[in-house]
Amino acid sequence: MFNDYDERAIELGRYITESKSTVRAAAKKFGISKSTVHSDITTKLKRIDPALYGEVRKVLDVNKEERHIRGGIATREKYIALKR
Repeated sequence: MFNDYDERAIELGRYITESKSTVRAAAKKFGISKSTVHSDITTKLKRIDPALYGEVRKVLDVNKEERHIRGGIATREKYIALKR
């Protein structure tokens, strides 16, 4: 019923929802590119398992809302480290 790519999309979806992971972290965990993760989630998973896609979308939307905060924190820490 599913091919390997479909299975990967499902595994990515489960990983992201269970760990509240970012696309970047999921890509690193699975050894694939961020573009592949995004494509698997937005096209394949949406078609294969719409319910799981909805859960993943919620996590990714939260990550998107928070990314400017994480970026600001990282920049702040970088400059604090440079002052030492």
